[in-house]
Amino acid sequence: MPEPLKLMAVLAHPDDESLGIGGPLAKYAAEGIETYLVTATRGERGRYFTNENRPSDAEVGRAREAELRAAAKELGIREVALLDYLDAELDRADPAEAIGRIVGHLRRVRPQVVVTFDQFGAYGHPDHIAICQFTTAAVLAAVDPTFGDGASPPHRVSKLYYFTDDAERWAAYQAAFKTLVSRVDGVERRAVAWPEWAMSARVETGTQRDRVWRAVQCHASQMAIYSKLAELTPEHHDALWGSQTFYRVMSMVNGGRARETDLFEGLR
Repeated sequence: MPEPLKLMAVLAHPDDESLGIGGPLAKYAAEGIETYLVTATRGERGRYFTNENRPSDAEVGRAREAELRAAAKELGIREVALLDYLDAELDRADPAEAIGRIVGHLRRVRPQVVVTFDQFGAYGHPDHIAICQFTTAAVLAAVDPTFGDGASPPHRVSKLYYFTDDAERWAAYQAAFKTLVSRVDGVERRAVAWPEWAMSARVETGTQRDRVWRAVQCHASQMAIYSKLAELTPEHHDALWGSQTFYRVMSMVNGGRARETDLFEGLR
């Protein structure tokens, strides 16, 4: 009997799963593919409603974890695991430890396909860049029998993807949020749209639009920021939820410049 198809997303914060790749996660779950989510932090240092009378970071983290689990249920995600790192400190985590924690989940779940942030961290967010680097390294380390404590056998991931944003998707985000930037070490980092030719896959997700929006709304503490998404034009909503693009970092089962429409191409 063939192994069940499995997809694992490794992301930085609660809400990355919904706003980042909610459409693909919901689509594949609806198809019967097992979907798993590993989230590095609880987002405890992020905005909390209007930030008036803000509780402790620990309380914010508990609330955001509950929102994450509710959103994951809405998207049909089979399991949520947390790496227990502090928000805004992921880029200062011990690399061997962080990679080892991700390797543990890869070897336990044994997904064929793994998805994470791109190397730009969407808009230069240090936590996003860190989880990209840690996940990429973990995919390599998971297959090495000399890495780790030997508690689980090595696992070879078949395909690794970075999720990307094209110009239309960024235009929709900018319409809602005005300007997406990170300020790091006194330097402003702006969002970078991927050129159309550089993206390896485009997965159609329009049928999952309502589920994704319900998942986004599960993150109630963030809706002071996200509420403007509801006011976008139909064209902007199509850009956000109608499809999702990816860069294929590596594949053991296919290649070439032809654009994929399915992250499991070569595996079905």
